[in-house]
Amino acid sequence: HDVIITEIGGTVGDIESLPYIETVRQLKFEKGLDAIVVHLTLLPYLSATEELKTKPTQHSVKSLLQLGVQPDILVCRAEINLGKKLKDKIALFCLEKLGFKNIKRLNLRKWNDFLTKLKNPTKTVNIAIVGKYVELKDAYKSISEALIHGGVYNSCDVKIKWIHSEDVKKNKVNLIFKNCSGIVVAPGFGERGINGKLTTIEYARTKNIPFFGICLGMQMAVVEYARNVLGFKNAHSTEINSKTKFPVIDLMQEQKVLLNKGGTMRLGSYKCKLKKSSKAFHAYKKEDIEERHRHRYEFNNDFVENFKKSEMKFVGHNPKSGLIEILELKNHKWFIGVQFHPEYKSTVINPHPLFKSFIKSTLKK
Repeated sequence: HDVIITEIGGTVGDIESLPYIETVRQLKFEKGLDAIVVHLTLLPYLSATEELKTKPTQHSVKSLLQLGVQPDILVCRAEINLGKKLKDKIALFCLEKLGFKNIKRLNLRKWNDFLTKLKNPTKTVNIAIVGKYVELKDAYKSISEALIHGGVYNSCDVKIKWIHSEDVKKNKVNLIFKNCSGIVVAPGFGERGINGKLTTIEYARTKNIPFFGICLGMQMAVVEYARNVLGFKNAHSTEINSKTKFPVIDLMQEQKVLLNKGGTMRLGSYKCKLKKSSKAFHAYKKEDIEERHRHRYEFNNDFVENFKKSEMKFVGHNPKSGLIEILELKNHKWFIGVQFHPEYKSTVINPHPLFKSFIKSTLKK
């Protein structure tokens, strides 16, 4: 039978999380042993006394209990390994809920192969991640991990250079990206740091540096190209400039209807069909894929004709809605923008095809 597993992070008590926690409480009440809660907490390390402190975790569990939710599994983050004594201390009130029987010895060959390649790279590459939350590296944790996955696949040590998009200026761009073999423009919302992202994309495009734009990164690649190549002065996303004469990125009509109801986010997994002549198809090695989305704004299909004769090619689209999902630049070493979040599906055992392909492209002279 099906078991429902939910995860609650360490911000128990935040007012924003209360509706979610109440939902989990009701779920556990209805499903009983078939609903399992995983609680993720941090064990701070005090270097002065060389010890991990469990008090924040104990307090967090207590707060959850007061809200009617008992965590069944604790996942703890720490700078050093947890000893058995510490594990026993924090696991005291957790229960065995998974009910595993006749557990077979795990085959860890693929994990061991990954670790061997991770610790013994034959090459090194520097990749820049440009975003507006780089001081909070957890915001882009999935992307940095996916880059590492792609690096290990290519027997390569990926060194990440974190760059705040507000720091990218045209007169400093050569210095900022010196020694970087590839550039990722990260997702995000809002206006802050947009000019830095546009400057970054122009630099990657004109200098033939491998570029990977994810969600907002893809959208800004469209804006930069519309402005600097197609000549659409002040082209923009209506998320940032609602009065632009060239809204190359916009809310689609059905989303505009939903806007009044407060729910415009396109969430979840959607199908995408690839053009067989594309780098994306070469990476995935199949025509039909499925990827996870989390965004509001899309490429405005009213401008498809304007791009048709250009070197910016739309190589992936949603077969049901016709929405553009993947773009590439012709005659560029590797320039791909995706509307979805490929980092969500990348794992140690199955690195995402686009991250594998991106890192491979950065290794080519």
